[in-house]
Amino acid sequence: MEQLTATLTGALGPFGPLIAVGLLGVILVLVAISMIMAEKMDPLERLKRDTRLPSNAREVKEKLRTAQHNEKLDRYATFLEPQDETELAGMKLKLMQAGYRGKDSVRYFHFAQFAGGIGLLVLGVAYFVSFVQNDQTTMQQTIMYILGPGALGYMFPKYWVTKRMQTRQEAITNGFPDALDMMLVCVEAGQSIEQSIIRVGKEVRPSCAELADEFDIVANEMKAGKDKSTVLNDMSERCGSQDISSFVTVMNQSQAFGTPMSDALRVYSAEMRDKRVMRAEEAANKLPTKMTLATMMLTVPPLLIILVGPSVHGITQLGNM
Repeated sequence: MEQLTATLTGALGPFGPLIAVGLLGVILVLVAISMIMAEKMDPLERLKRDTRLPSNAREVKEKLRTAQHNEKLDRYATFLEPQDETELAGMKLKLMQAGYRGKDSVRYFHFAQFAGGIGLLVLGVAYFVSFVQNDQTTMQQTIMYILGPGALGYMFPKYWVTKRMQTRQEAITNGFPDALDMMLVCVEAGQSIEQSIIRVGKEVRPSCAELADEFDIVANEMKAGKDKSTVLNDMSERCGSQDISSFVTVMNQSQAFGTPMSDALRVYSAEMRDKRVMRAEEAANKLPTKMTLATMMLTVPPLLIILVGPSVHGITQLGNM
């Protein structure tokens, strides 16, 4: 063991054993992944799956319920999705709010985290060994160059999903008041709420595709016979916007108490317009504060140079005389 340690130290520097252990861990992980991917399905399980439903019923189920579902990922479900039901449901909801509605979105997300962490970890080790490592390298630098890229690759998918979710919620919030006005016009023209949702979804697509997609989902679920309040509540969860949640509450209360839908939409539409104006005024009032630092950094130094520069130059000339 001492001879091996000495060999690694002579070849890779003082942190040679640590680097060797890290590379060995990466190799073991890659070997385990290859073994899992090469694992074949149990013939008995395959027989159960094939004989569970008749061929026609199985084809219908494939088309209606497993669209965009990758069966190849089923064998890796233990590694690519949380085993806790609460955590899995929360991850699905977060990805859905970010616009990723696929059945395998959770598995793809965790695979992206795993692949990004391992890939950047390998690149970090290669960069450290090739360009950074020397006799003066400290443990802090070693950890930073090796583990830092791996942690960055692991956290980047989560950051991407969070930013995507925030962007989508902001787009839905900004486009919802106009959609609500168009829905009010459709309802007052005599259309039902289902017909108005379909029409508004078509009209708002050029300006807000995210909201149009949500309206299309609501319209299709209503056509399929799903309860209206359940459909609207699901829309509220998918959007994650406070305005949509309030709209769903108004619609459900109007349906429960039997009040005219047009009156409820008229009142809520006026409230949304006022709220949009208040958001615009709030953004305008924040501008002076945000511009203060930039103004000081870009305006004050040139002004001081212009005002004080000639005096300083004159003083230096007098000193030289």
